[in-house]
Amino acid sequence: MSEELTKTKLLPIQGKDMDSIMQNLETGVAELFTSERYQEYLKTMSKFHNYSFNNTLLIAMQRPDATLVTGYRNWQSMGRQVKKGEKGITIIAPAPIKRKKEQAVLDQDQKPVIDPDGKPKTEEVEVTLPCFKAITVFDIEQTTGETIQTLAPEILTVAVEDFDLFLEAIREISPVPIRFDAIEGSANGYYHNLDKEIVIKKDMSQSQTLKTAIHETAHARLHDKEIMESLGIEKDRLTKEVEAESVAYCVCFAFELDTSEYSFPYIAGWSSGKEMRELKSSMDVIRKTAGEMIDELTEKIEIDAGTETREITCCRRSCRIPFCKRRKQFPTSAVYSGWHP
Repeated sequence: MSEELTKTKLLPIQGKDMDSIMQNLETGVAELFTSERYQEYLKTMSKFHNYSFNNTLLIAMQRPDATLVTGYRNWQSMGRQVKKGEKGITIIAPAPIKRKKEQAVLDQDQKPVIDPDGKPKTEEVEVTLPCFKAITVFDIEQTTGETIQTLAPEILTVAVEDFDLFLEAIREISPVPIRFDAIEGSANGYYHNLDKEIVIKKDMSQSQTLKTAIHETAHARLHDKEIMESLGIEKDRLTKEVEAESVAYCVCFAFELDTSEYSFPYIAGWSSGKEMRELKSSMDVIRKTAGEMIDELTEKIEIDAGTETREITCCRRSCRIPFCKRRKQFPTSAVYSGWHP
């Protein structure tokens, strides 16, 4: 993926606290729900079946990264064609069978009606027997053709100054190792609960790589299966994804890396509705985790200036912000502490 020629510099926003960042997050996602894009998305979603819990499990077992799933002919009706050689996903669909049978005629008191011969009167009726059959469906990634309106996030393409330095700082605050690998499908990364590692898709842009690394680090810190079980915490996938991406947005925003084009649609897509239940119920968790990660990243990052480390003093207090916009106004000095005023 090509990156924009101009690089963004990770400069922590001065005078911004977590409350203002959280407000910006909530407002941005709420505005997306009222946009024309969201209305088109709802129209598109109406064409897709709402699968049962059992079928959802079957889909996840056969194609874990599936996002939009429907049958061969339905894809054709939307101007898309299944790619040659694609293996379908097998699910169960209702296939009721209609049968005719004789049954007794009952009166208004639910008693058998007797015919002139003294025998119970019968009639032929049609009954439906519940049966099921296996059918094949395909994920959107297995098709080509006309664009389908979704809330798919816009992949970040910006280059970042001090990228290696910032990535190394993320590695240091992550509770598990981070490695890069080729990842098939639409996922940009994942946290592996069993192997206790984070895997990031290689060859992404610098901004997308940093955002994804922070997202998966949030998963590792908040949603490790063993830790959650030991604390008696239960969260559904909607809540987990909303929390991780919200933390990523807040941390990136604090360093002036704008991920809203990716984060807002992502959070909206994982929310169960316009009320944003998952986001609002997790505000405290998001605020606390993002704040901790911002502090830890700030402490870890060092900026090399020749043989020196740029450590500056701002105003009357020491400044620990590694990317301070005002650093050029001051000479390098001793260890810094405390946030920029």
